[in-house]
Amino acid sequence: MENNTPKVAFQGERGAFSEDAARQLLGSHADTIPCRTFEEMFEAVTTCAADAAAAPIENSLAGSVHKNYDLLMEHDLTIIGETNVRIVHHLIAPRGLTLKDIRRVHSHPVALAQCERFLRANRQIEVVPAYDTAGSVKMIVESGSLEDAAIAGATAAAVYGAEIIVESIEDNAKNFTRFLLLTRPERAASFKTVAGLTERKTSIVFRVANKPGALFRSIAAFALRDIDLTKIESRPIEGRPWEYSFYVDLIGDQHEPQVERALANLAELAESVRVLGSYPRSNE
Repeated sequence: MENNTPKVAFQGERGAFSEDAARQLLGSHADTIPCRTFEEMFEAVTTCAADAAAAPIENSLAGSVHKNYDLLMEHDLTIIGETNVRIVHHLIAPRGLTLKDIRRVHSHPVALAQCERFLRANRQIEVVPAYDTAGSVKMIVESGSLEDAAIAGATAAAVYGAEIIVESIEDNAKNFTRFLLLTRPERAASFKTVAGLTERKTSIVFRVANKPGALFRSIAAFALRDIDLTKIESRPIEGRPWEYSFYVDLIGDQHEPQVERALANLAELAESVRVLGSYPRSNE
């Protein structure tokens, strides 16, 4: 990190919610690097083009980002932080336009789905899926169209000089995305994330034999020690149909005695166990 300014990769164009997450985690001084795909984002960290990545892992309405769970398994990266970003969708257009001018709206399919009520109430507007929310704002501004708008966050409007013409059009105000801050294991100690967080969280991934009771006994390693599991996610194992890797988030640090004992117990029961990282738990 040159001059203590971390380079943080994120998926999407500048102004994306992922860029907001990167700065929420590391401060406004972070040097953000836009990547078109999640694969490109992970590769940027693996190849040292970036010091870290802000990866969305789940949304409170849409659920888990399965691609990033799979990429966690494929790359040797460590989780060093997390944050929850409130997702507020706005209808954004080039300056000078109003709602009655709009004939098409562009955005990521998930964002469009989260604004269904607004879109149903404005059926004169054609919905056009795009690969990115902020990228949609960039596109409509560059096109010079007087009939196109985008759905994205306020940061995207500011970045591209566009205007919010209808605020907060999402169906549900309780819309949050959880982001993980990832880095290479040897760089983990050099990062300082959000201050003031004392509770720790640990993420792991493990595999068990495909036989009766195997998963139950694995989870019991934590239940018997009163360790709180906050999330369990299963993902298919490539080449082994109907068998799964299990991702678990738990409260506590991997070096705390009761967590150490639970992980040791799990290692006796499972085919494999990998600790993805221990990090400050977000209180947002």
